Amino acid sequence: MPATRPRILIADDQPDVLEALRLLLKGENCEVAMAASPSAVMKALATENFDAALLDLNYARDTTSGQEGLDLLARIREFDSTLPVVVMTAWGSVELAVESLRRGARDFVQKPWDNARLLSIIRTQIELSQALRRGARLEAENQLLRTEGTTAGGRPFMIAESAAMRPVLDLIAHVGPSDANVLITGENGTGKEVIARTLHALSVRDAKPMVIVNAGALSEGVFESELFGHVKGAFTDAKIDRVGRFELADGGTLFLDEIANVPLNLQPKLLRVLETGEFERVGSSQTRRVDVRVLSATNADLNAEVATGRFRQDLLFRLNTVEIRLPPLRERSEDIPLLAEHYLRQYAARYRKRLTGFDRAAIDALCDNSWPGNVRELDHAIERAVLMSRAETITSTDFGLQAGREGVQRRLEDMSLEEVERLLIQKALARFGGNVSQAAEALGLSRSALYRRLGKYEL
Repeated sequence: MPATRPRILIADDQPDVLEALRLLLKGENCEVAMAASPSAVMKALATENFDAALLDLNYARDTTSGQEGLDLLARIREFDSTLPVVVMTAWGSVELAVESLRRGARDFVQKPWDNARLLSIIRTQIELSQALRRGARLEAENQLLRTEGTTAGGRPFMIAESAAMRPVLDLIAHVGPSDANVLITGENGTGKEVIARTLHALSVRDAKPMVIVNAGALSEGVFESELFGHVKGAFTDAKIDRVGRFELADGGTLFLDEIANVPLNLQPKLLRVLETGEFERVGSSQTRRVDVRVLSATNADLNAEVATGRFRQDLLFRLNTVEIRLPPLRERSEDIPLLAEHYLRQYAARYRKRLTGFDRAAIDALCDNSWPGNVRELDHAIERAVLMSRAETITSTDFGLQAGREGVQRRLEDMSLEEVERLLIQKALARFGGNVSQAAEALGLSRSALYRRLGKYEL
């Protein structure tokens, strides 16, 4: 058992079983709390912290089916999803074991139990519990600092040690507390939404909502209603009044992701609300006023969009009081090991795997990869590696990166239609440096159609 005394909750409606388990676990240097009913279990969980729970599946109300215990297990999972629960019953069956595991139990023991096996299970679950809680706590602290917190000096903390990211961090710290509209540019997957959340957290509006709109996912027909709302009867499906995103963000921040996708005919209305704070819901003549800070993001070259007449220059001026350009991951390779370690802790905790880190070849493979999908692609690669790893150390083969490298891809005739489409999109994005407009044009797709595929394939 761990050096610090773990606390175990045991639940059974038979006093002699409780006493036997108490003595067994006490001999293993555990502190034990006992409960004789499901209600007593929930009361104990509400008042004390435990490292693991050992639960009988049958109580006085139903002594054979295990249903009462399964219901209790579901309640425990809702209350604390990280608490390891081992279930046991004298009426064991494969079906009951599978169902208890499906509902979140970590292991299953049939009475009468074998002491050595039971203690081994408890030891393993306590170790995993403590690792999981440490990992979850570190992840929560890191997430808070990365997206919503500040250091003692007021500077946002991010996983960014490279020289390429220092100007970005300085700019965020400088403009974050202001009300200035900020345009965040960069390739897909570079972390533009993280920057937006950090800017909101640093502002005086942090106690108010931050509302996110993905302009790339909205069709032209619903765009105006999404932003400004509508009144009942404004169009065929308008059954009730609907509040738009600007009103939802009143007093706070509105983040317009993929701003280049705003339809040209709606850009004057967006410009008006940026200039005056005024707008009307679709189908209404009543003017409404909001106080909203607008952050926007795009991977497109908006100056080129202006030159082609697809984007209004005056709207661009209103959006980019300050522009923050996020460098692609290939330009900040020093951050790759740091980001990889961060994601490793996160996914090892999520999937309850004991992993110590990466071997040297794995780190080299990560740093050598071009990462057309940037940080988002790295995130997915680490998650896959955690799931695929068979040892305590991640190896280069766990990432599955070779399939996307030049010269080592599978033959097209051996790939499915979806795999071919994904590969062509990756190649187009890489060819145009992540520019979605140019990649879409080369592929013969509209921007919105390409965005749908990027979401489908998690690119």
